[in-house]
Amino acid sequence: MREYVLVFLVAATVTYLLTVIAREIALRTGAVAKVRDRDVHAEPIPYLGGLAMFGGLVAAYFLARELPFLSSRSDAFVFRDAGVVLIAGALICAVGTLDDLFELDALTKLGGQILAAGFLVFQNVQYIYFSSNDTQFIIDPAQGALLTVFIVVATVNAVNFVDGLDGLAAGVVCIGALAFFAFCYQVTRFNDQSVATTGALLSAMLAGACIGFLPHNFSPARVFMGDSGSMLIGLVLSASAITLTGQFDPEEISKGAMGSQASFLVTLLPVLLPLAILVVPLADLVLAVIRRTRAGRSPMAPDKQHLHHRLLEIGHSQRRAVLIMWMWAALIAFGMVLASL
Repeated sequence: MREYVLVFLVAATVTYLLTVIAREIALRTGAVAKVRDRDVHAEPIPYLGGLAMFGGLVAAYFLARELPFLSSRSDAFVFRDAGVVLIAGALICAVGTLDDLFELDALTKLGGQILAAGFLVFQNVQYIYFSSNDTQFIIDPAQGALLTVFIVVATVNAVNFVDGLDGLAAGVVCIGALAFFAFCYQVTRFNDQSVATTGALLSAMLAGACIGFLPHNFSPARVFMGDSGSMLIGLVLSASAITLTGQFDPEEISKGAMGSQASFLVTLLPVLLPLAILVVPLADLVLAVIRRTRAGRSPMAPDKQHLHHRLLEIGHSQRRAVLIMWMWAALIAFGMVLASL
């Protein structure tokens, strides 16, 4: 646990320091969020916070490789899969950075998201099997690939949609990462498995990066994460859950302290947890798609009817609206984890 805490602190510290540099780069390159009708900020705010968050993730990853417990007690695929996720994160962060600079169209961004998710699949970071008690169901590789791409793209866009108030997206993803870390750590400890897993490592890194960014981003924000950040943290969160699939032998898990239901939970929850953790932004995403298509507009067309906009309309301040959505996210995410354990 102490090494995970150190990884968390390094990701937070490096992200906090790099955000100052990213802000200056954004100001000099013109990557600034202009004031639009649907926005709640009253003055232009620089983007590119995602670059600082990516720097924090990379620093924490290389630190973890040098720590005695994580480097010696983990299997070779732990750092291999985490490295694959970071490379995919670099791809999607680059697409987001281009959008922050030049405002790419929705189809181009979607193509970048599918490309990053496809890279995960190509490197075998995907859903592999599900199991229930003593029965194991191997997923067809094509089905596993499609499910992986769907979960990653849905999570990325859900985080992107919810990034409408200062600190909202970073806080929601931080809560989700902490909840998933608790699940990864406890389910391995209860079943006498190594607590050094890719999912726990990525979750600790991600939570640290979000915490380090929040002091700059909480209302009143001095910098936005932009698409470079929202798409990055959405991908890392979903990928951390996906990496848990296939890293355990169901027979070994079923013999542990949690009993025969544990193997079912370990393989099913990597699908359910990203959806449960992000149920608030996912609900916002679904409502937005329904609302816009019923009005005859594109599902990606922006509007000012998101959940956070409605909280502001009924009289909540920005900070209070963000705290309300944080509380709902925490209730659902940690409630799901506690129920599963």
